[in-house]
Amino acid sequence: MITHHGRRASVLRGRAAERLLERLGRAADEAQQQHVLARATGNYRRGNERR
Repeated sequence: MITHHGRRASVLRGRAAERLLERLGRAADEAQQQHVLARATGNYRRGNERR
């Protein structure tokens, strides 16, 4: 289960959950982890991604 501010954002099961955990383990820092989670929940490319 992926939560945001205590509310459920998404639920992943099976292979999708395994892939997410693998990607999170490879993420170097918190910003990269947030990017991985945004992609997993579909909340990506909303126009507010800044570098």
